[in-house]
Amino acid sequence: MPDSRPRPPHLSSSSGDTAALLLCGARLTDGRTVDVRLSGGRIEAVGTAGSLAGARGAGTRVDLKGYLLLPAPADPHTHADTALSADAGPVSYDPRDVQRRATEAALLHLGHGATAVRAHVRLGEVHGLGALTAVLRARRSLRGLIDLTTVAMPRVLTGVAGADGLAMLRDALKMGACAVGGCPDLDPDPTGYVEAVLEVAAEHGRPVDLHTDAADPARLARLAAMAGGLRPGVTVGPCGALARLPETAAGRTADRLAAAGVTVVCLPQGGCGGVQERGAAPVRLLRAAGVRVAAGSGALRDVSNPVGRGDPLEAAYLLASREGLSPEDAYDTVSASARAALGLPEVRVEAGFPAELLAVRGDGLAGALSLAYSRIVVHGARVVARTSAVREYCDSAAAAELGLPRQGRGEVS
Repeated sequence: MPDSRPRPPHLSSSSGDTAALLLCGARLTDGRTVDVRLSGGRIEAVGTAGSLAGARGAGTRVDLKGYLLLPAPADPHTHADTALSADAGPVSYDPRDVQRRATEAALLHLGHGATAVRAHVRLGEVHGLGALTAVLRARRSLRGLIDLTTVAMPRVLTGVAGADGLAMLRDALKMGACAVGGCPDLDPDPTGYVEAVLEVAAEHGRPVDLHTDAADPARLARLAAMAGGLRPGVTVGPCGALARLPETAAGRTADRLAAAGVTVVCLPQGGCGGVQERGAAPVRLLRAAGVRVAAGSGALRDVSNPVGRGDPLEAAYLLASREGLSPEDAYDTVSASARAALGLPEVRVEAGFPAELLAVRGDGLAGALSLAYSRIVVHGARVVARTSAVREYCDSAAAAELGLPRQGRGEVS
């Protein structure tokens, strides 16, 4: 059985250590086997296997024989304030409980390979700014392990009640919330809600990330038209209702989202607060229209989804198996496209790029997405998490014939 609990931070030196790290014998998706030297938060050199081992200043060695080396994934849509609350009865918004759950959830994401996570945090109602305060504390405690950013989500922004929401939203940005968001579908005036979000985002120079699952293509089209030209950009999700529209209507909406430069974050793994029906957005249709599509994990063991792994590779697997994406395109939704949605720099396994990497036991990407338990996670040129798994077989002729481990432990690939 896999032990998915991340190892503690003592796996490597402190975040301020700039000593080189050498990843030896890793396989790349193009079939090459390479050594990769990391230093100062970046990839310093990539060479054929064995070529960097004797180099001066090679640094600490990590043997990656049997591992596939990939750009690290990121998760652009999580709910840190409610994560891991499904078994606790009514959700507690006590700041200590929120901070503990947010920290544990972030470490689960990290153990699966995500080195950056965006958390949507609710404002107002019974918890005011307390949940955001707690998640920001978790963010500080996790610095050097994982980049945890926050989206401020007020419930109402229009009418008399909206005045309090607007004031709280501006306070949240002053506190350190990284993006402006929310669910316009829950406001009596969804268009007014979006207008208010875009206005505040423009005032503060922050990105926008909105929850919406409206089945009204005109509403999405209006959102796209309103968002067009806003920089640093607009993300919407999960947009599962698009899959329930006639293809022509969905196609027109996809064209408008593409023209506005809107990114769609789908949630192939499960539910999310405010979403009435499950199901992923029509990923192939959106991509064909030129929309950037990223994938997030959404709710993690809360009232919206009592299960969940917080595993980006599972999201990619589901997009490949259910939506018909190639393994390469599916992984793009949780890596390159997810990082772009978060405003993070591109990562390639090439010299000069950020050292944000995931090593997965296996020979190829399709296999890695199918059964990827054993992982080594690199953030800022440090190994920050390891997850390993073992499998045992009883002493049998079949196991012996196949050369499988017997009466012992063999690592799951």
